[in-house]
Amino acid sequence: MVLGGTALLNVPALAVRAPARTASVLGSDVSWPQCGRKLPSGQAFGIVGVNGGLATTTNPCLAEQLLWAGNSSGAANQPKTQLYVNTANPGEIIDQVSTWPVNNVDKTGFTPNNPYGQCGGENDLACSWQYGWNRAVEDVIDKFIPAADSANLNNDPVAYVWWLDVETVNTWQSDSSEALARNAAALEGMVAHFNGIGALAGIYSTGYQWGQIVGSAVGAGSNLNGLKSWLAGARTQAGAKKNCALPPLTAGGQVALTQFVSGSYDYDYSCV
Repeated sequence: MVLGGTALLNVPALAVRAPARTASVLGSDVSWPQCGRKLPSGQAFGIVGVNGGLATTTNPCLAEQLLWAGNSSGAANQPKTQLYVNTANPGEIIDQVSTWPVNNVDKTGFTPNNPYGQCGGENDLACSWQYGWNRAVEDVIDKFIPAADSANLNNDPVAYVWWLDVETVNTWQSDSSEALARNAAALEGMVAHFNGIGALAGIYSTGYQWGQIVGSAVGAGSNLNGLKSWLAGARTQAGAKKNCALPPLTAGGQVALTQFVSGSYDYDYSCV
């Protein structure tokens, strides 16, 4: 959900001046659109996109941007380096993708405890959950760890917060409550993997987009409940601060971060 270059929600970024007085406590987020560009400076914390715009791709500048985040000042009540990953559920077009699961075994040979039962390659809850699990596994072992090693940084995924970037520009199922439930299952699969390795996960979206993708499909026992929210959509720092008072995306959660655009950069306001 990279705003500095590819605007979240398709909302044009307003050309306003970068914050001055409070810049030392603001974070910033970057990803593949910032490859080869000057990155923000003086940020209190940095959030780096692991993927290259799709859930199955890799940010080609991940190592460089992890180094950038590691040089954050730490002035805010936030981890200096955080990560976000693209999400999706292409179950309605499985004939067009090669990554849809056909069983409950991930690429490492591990068989997780799928709460929806056995995946047999169909567009159902079990395979949706497994799809999310598989994406999270690959985010860690194929994308993040090699980049962290290249940058000579801590490659333990547990040391980082992993935000699930949930936005409508990615591929999702739609037009029925069953479709939204499958979308929720894919996200639950991702969270299950991050939780399983001991890493913290959160949700990065807006209330509107979350409603379009998941709606009311999050059940009382879902592992999506209680997660922290990072809310996008503000155009000014004042708007971002105000958005801290918005409800979290899931029951029992907390709005921990809000995002706004200033010039060509994405800034992040800590609500905690």
